[in-house]
Amino acid sequence: MITNIAIMDPGKISVTVPLIIIDLYEDGFHPLVEILVFGKSFLVVLDTGASKTAFDHALLLQIKGDAEIIISKHLSTGLGTNSMVSSTLTIHDLQIEGFVLEKLEIAVLDLSTINNAYRQLGHPEVLGVLGGDILMKYNAVIDYGARTLKLSI
Repeated sequence: MITNIAIMDPGKISVTVPLIIIDLYEDGFHPLVEILVFGKSFLVVLDTGASKTAFDHALLLQIKGDAEIIISKHLSTGLGTNSMVSSTLTIHDLQIEGFVLEKLEIAVLDLSTINNAYRQLGHPEVLGVLGGDILMKYNAVIDYGARTLKLSI
């Protein structure tokens, strides 16, 4: 459901979308955002500490077995390691509440530990993380009080 798409001035568009805040009990909170990709709806973690948007490799193959995943020559850093093999995939149809992000290159990683932890806490599965690449490019404003994410171009 589109909550608020506005034209700020000619040539500029913004959208405000709801954040789903999940309680990790002793470990704080994670904000989740609903996205639409490959014609289906998924949740992703809004991760200001992630430099790049990333999807889980196994889930991605379940959803789109013919995805053209390209193995990277570089190892990923973060998530507690600097030796994780990574791949990339170009997405042509990612949407956040009707806000279309065209031709987006994402990282493809093993993010199973996130979903394992979420399952143990009774939280929904996530496709991956929405990272700093999107947050910076689309001038993200995160409002925890209002539980919203605003993107604009």
